[in-house]
Amino acid sequence: MTIMALASSLLSVKLCFCSSSSKKTTSTMLLLKKRSSSSRLLGRSRTTAATATATATAFCDKQQKVEAMRLLAEDGWVEEHLLPLLTPVEDAWQPADLLPSFAVSAEEQRGQVAELQSRAAGVPDELLVCLVGNMITEEGLPTYMSMGNRVEGGRDATGCNDHDWARWLRGWTAEENRHGDLLNRYLYLCGRVDMRQVERTVHHLLRRGMRMLEPTCPYHSLIYGAFQERATFVSHARTAKRAALHGDACLAKICGVISADEKRHEAAYTRASARVFEADPDGMVRALAAVMHAKITMPGELMTDGRDEHLFDHFSAVAQRAGVYTVADYGDMVEHFVRRWGVAELGGDLSGEGRRAQDYVCGLSRKIRRMESLAHDRAAQKEPESVSFSWVFDRPVRLQ
Repeated sequence: MTIMALASSLLSVKLCFCSSSSKKTTSTMLLLKKRSSSSRLLGRSRTTAATATATATAFCDKQQKVEAMRLLAEDGWVEEHLLPLLTPVEDAWQPADLLPSFAVSAEEQRGQVAELQSRAAGVPDELLVCLVGNMITEEGLPTYMSMGNRVEGGRDATGCNDHDWARWLRGWTAEENRHGDLLNRYLYLCGRVDMRQVERTVHHLLRRGMRMLEPTCPYHSLIYGAFQERATFVSHARTAKRAALHGDACLAKICGVISADEKRHEAAYTRASARVFEADPDGMVRALAAVMHAKITMPGELMTDGRDEHLFDHFSAVAQRAGVYTVADYGDMVEHFVRRWGVAELGGDLSGEGRRAQDYVCGLSRKIRRMESLAHDRAAQKEPESVSFSWVFDRPVRLQ
């Protein structure tokens, strides 16, 4: 199905539901006015009518978004543009490819592990904290798959459904599953971290779950996916560079292959979002503004080791100071996606709310950079602060 056909289908759905809702709302308003004999009752009728209109609009928007997801799968677009971004299992790397082999003699095994530990000895604690935080985030995968399977119009209802969105979700999960496995095994072998505390943090995170603005909304989920995948790509790529600078070639390669996966996944969610922007620019720009206004909630936000209830904030502060992932990166991401999705060029199809959303999103990266500059100035005036991380045997790590 062409872009124009997809847009026409979405428009027909919107008109169908909105016109029906409009008639119902008009009838309700007339009936209420006839029955109202005082200004107080008339005020109530207007409130009821406004509520009915808002409900009808929300229903219209919801159906339009679900239809968009369904059409992307039914016209073969997902199969043509997203599924090829998944690597065939036969060609994919596996954690065992990047770590000491146990298919060799005991002496060779000991030599490989000793070399890994020798290289890891030069990695500073601040980078280890970033690595552990990223690994714990990757290990939250069961929660992320369950969240992905809530998206209306793209659910895997049976667990082995053959529609394209279900195939994407399972394929994405299979690739992501290797990330936590690989990082977990590296951290265990390197001997630099308290694995029991790390494992407790994973346990806590899975029990606590994660927050999203609208977990079932397909537009929100596509936007969230694009931002999250780009953020993890940046974070793992930066960790790879810093690991190489500190002489750990093994860790650099590990983070490098993970970041390459994240880049492909980012491309998938970015393409899907771009396609929906073409079909429903007003709905998508309003969704983007809503997600940005609520801020992208990181999937590991609720992490704790059972001791530090502000663990995610402390981990984020270390990542900011180490340059692994910063506020500036977030501003760059907003600017990147606004440009990639052509948000500034969206034209006459936007409603009043859509134009306000467009203005807000297009000016957001400048606001983020101003906020970062002010925060940097304030931090420079403060005394250095450190926090003890249980992940590294309670050694203190500087936050600023």
